[in-house]
Order: sequence, then C-alpha cells, then structure tokens
Amino acid sequence: MISQLVLQEILESQSERLMKMDTGLPRQIGHFNSFTSHALIVSGIRRCGKSTWLQQIYKGMDKPAIFLNFEDPRLAGFDLQDMNRIHEIAVKQNSTFYFFDEIQNIFQWEKFVRFRLDEGYQIFITGSNASLLSGELGTKLTGRHIRKEMFPFSYQEFIAFKNMNADNNSVLSYMKSGGFPEFIKSGNPDILMTAFNDIVIKDIAVRYNIKNTGLLLQLAEWLVSNTAKLFTANSLRKIININSSSTMSEYLSYFVYSYLFFFVPKFSYSQKSQIVNPKKIYCIDNGFVVTNAISFSDDYGRLLENMVFIQLRRQFTDIYYFSEKKECDFVVFNKGKMVALYQVCSKMDQNNMEREVDGLFEAMQFFNVQSASIITLNQKEIFQKNGKTMIVLPFQEWVFKS
Repeated sequence: MISQLVLQEILESQSERLMKMDTGLPRQIGHFNSFTSHALIVSGIRRCGKSTWLQQIYKGMDKPAIFLNFEDPRLAGFDLQDMNRIHEIAVKQNSTFYFFDEIQNIFQWEKFVRFRLDEGYQIFITGSNASLLSGELGTKLTGRHIRKEMFPFSYQEFIAFKNMNADNNSVLSYMKSGGFPEFIKSGNPDILMTAFNDIVIKDIAVRYNIKNTGLLLQLAEWLVSNTAKLFTANSLRKIININSSSTMSEYLSYFVYSYLFFFVPKFSYSQKSQIVNPKKIYCIDNGFVVTNAISFSDDYGRLLENMVFIQLRRQFTDIYYFSEKKECDFVVFNKGKMVALYQVCSKMDQNNMEREVDGLFEAMQFFNVQSASIITLNQKEIFQKNGKTMIVLPFQEWVFKS
C-alpha cells in the first residue's frame, strides 16, 4: 500500500522524465483512436520498444492522462487498493486516459481495468508476458480488449532507423545485430547480455519462483546456442540434468511466455504426433543469438533461418516445419488454412541445391501447391520441377513482398 501523496509524486516525476525523453522511431501497432470502449494490450519481450511506443502515444496526447510505469522501484508493494488511489488522482485531473507500462506483476489488475472501461475510460497497457494475450485474460475482460504483440525492430524498421538501403549489406548487418533498439543505438553487447539475463531472472525465475537460477540460465544458454536446431524435451533433460519431465515442460513454457524462445512443431494432422516429435528452437532476436550463444556468429544459415522465422511470426502464429523423406523449413497456416511454404538457405550451391529443392518440392506435393519460395542472402532465380515453381529470393526482397 502506498499513500496518495507518494503516488502523486511518482506520477509527476515519471511524466516529467517522459516529456524530456527522445522517443525515437515511431513504432506501429495499429490504429488506436477507435479503441475507446476497449483496452489496448500490447505484449512482447522486455526491451523491445513497448514502453517507447506507449510514451509516443502519451506524449502526443492533447488531454490529461495518467502514465504509470510499474517497473519504477518506488512502486514496490503496489496493490489493487493503490489502483483506486491512482483513480482518485485521475478524477482530480479530469483525466479519462490511462497508460499502464509493465502491468503484469500487479495482482488482479484486470478487475480495475474492466471497471474503468465500463465507465468509459480509455486504457493502454503493455507487459512482458504472453499471459497478457491469453484466453484466460479474454475471460476476465469479457471481450473488452484489443490484443497486439510487439517484437524488436523488423528489418524495415532497422534500415529506417539506421538510414540504410535494402541490400545485402544491411541484411548482413541486421542478421548479426538483431533489432533491439538500445543495442542498435550503442553497439554495446553488454546491453544484450544484460537483457538476456534480466529476462531469465526477472521475467521467469522471480515471476515463477524458481530457486535454481543457475540451472535456468544453463538451459537458456543451451537453447540460444542451438537456435534453428531440433530437440526433444527428454533428450534436453539429460543434457541439463533436470530429472522431472514436468519441470522441464514448465521451464520451456516459461521461455515461450516471456517471448525469449519459440518451439516449432513438426507438421502433422495428428496433435499427438506434433507433441511427441522433435521441435525446432527459434530465438526472438539474432542479437541475442550472436551475443549469448557459443560459437554462432559465422553460422549464416541458422541466423538467416531464425531471422525468417521471426519475420513470419510477426504475422502468423501457426508455423510448422515439414519432415517426411526430406525437410522443408516452414509451413505457414492462417485460420486453419495452409498459406505458404518456405525453404531457407543462405547460399545455394552444388553441395546443397538438390537437398533444398527436393525438400521444398516434397512439401509442395504434400500440400498440393504450385508455387513456393526459397529465401537466401543474395541469390535470385526460378526453378521448375514437374510443373511446380520454386522462386529463389534474397531476404530483403522477400520481406517487402511478404
């Protein structure tokens, strides 16, 4: 519990600091003026730019508004009763707009939000946990919210921020640096190392009361070092020395909730088959991979594959890999319908061309599609096989077409 006087001082100091900050490149989440009767909830990994986006909207307001960043250490012990004290301040200021940054750790915050929505308040929320986008939240707010995700800078945002051209040089630069805004500004790898550890410790260990943080960090390091590779939970238990299969499953789910890693299943019409087959690991950002993984910086093939996955994940949630006799990297579904097949290869040559083409062709036959793409670093051509067309595109061209 915090006194109203202290809360008033915190609000004023946060607002004063925000007005002095340069909020940089505008981040696009979608139109928000029409969300008057709904809370707009933006979830994403720590340090990807959610707070900046919230600040950009707040600074553009021409009406009184309440902005509260819950990561402020002065708010330790903040609870639901303090929400009502914040509302008393809002009433005095004649404000009907709330901006809540990193709200996920406030117990039962959704009760306050739902009540104020019913009174006509407009509310913007960010958080670093995918539970903010869960079905459970939909039940608590009974359809009174719009859900969005934010990722680190896309390639398009990266070249705009760096004032670079869409060419092979900028692709290679983006491939190695990733899209975390603070790192792109400074180039200091300590920023990525610290952010990676903060996610594992603050967003996972502290949130889920995990005592053995060393084991959790070891697991995170193994996953980031094996980005774009297959794994099974059982084999990983033996490597990391976690005896309980349920504990391993919980730990892996926490990485997903925090947006640090994604685990892509093998395509199958059988859900049981998807569960028992190996999954592929992808990391939220190549900067994390290059900085925190062991011996990864020159593996262009896996870095490109991870980069392609993240670009796809911005648009789609149902993504699989295909593996029968051959393998295809990505099968993309949208609303239950297969919409695209992609193979990823940094450089196609005589050593790998047959493998890459045959893997994509087998998936095209399986799904009965006539056209699919192979994404490369800088090659461009077209292959025909048995009446099916495989279009080879450099990453930068594919991004602007996708």
